[in-house]
Amino acid sequence: MAKYSRIEVAQQMKENGMVPLFFHSDIELSKKVLKACYDGGSRLMEFTSRGDFAHEVFGALNKYALAELPGMILGVGSITDAASASLYMSLGANFIVTPVFREDIAIACNRRKVLWSPGCGTLTEIARAEELGCEIVKLFPADTYGPEFIKAIKGPCPWTNIMPTGGVYPTKESLSSWLNAGATCVGLGSQLISKDILGNKDFDGLSAKVKQVLDIIKDIRK
Repeated sequence: MAKYSRIEVAQQMKENGMVPLFFHSDIELSKKVLKACYDGGSRLMEFTSRGDFAHEVFGALNKYALAELPGMILGVGSITDAASASLYMSLGANFIVTPVFREDIAIACNRRKVLWSPGCGTLTEIARAEELGCEIVKLFPADTYGPEFIKAIKGPCPWTNIMPTGGVYPTKESLSSWLNAGATCVGLGSQLISKDILGNKDFDGLSAKVKQVLDIIKDIRK
């Protein structure tokens, strides 16, 4: 079961300002990526469930995090049904991220007080998700909507927390546009953990990149 409550996870998302997204089928490589993000200062990781036997990799990663990385909050993304959400929660997933809004996932996660972040693209979807207890909504694909969408939503709904994912870049310009528009945090995948980094196994470079992004976010929020 999850080690961290949905409130604790939501608070860490707000404090961190960034959630790294990552998938790889190799367990040992995945551990090194997780450790590199941890060493760079991130206390969150979304493992995207996108391959065969992904749950086995996640289970090994979460055991590693619990044993070796104090305070690391590991969750899972790309979940599209309640059964998958339940499977990952049984492996200790601390949060569930989905590309779409589904009430069955909300119910499964709420039963266990696990944070769930659904992909929403309209104010109606966002409002319904919040009615079902959603703390942080995922805006996906974010580049389709842009920062102005978040700014427009925050006007009438200042209580809404939004995490744009897809189309966010690890640069001051990109991060500023999203955070200044009102984003609570951002999701960063291949723009952060690139194919080059994985191919070259440049884990020190990844740590430095994660630290740089977190420092930029702190500077923007001053």
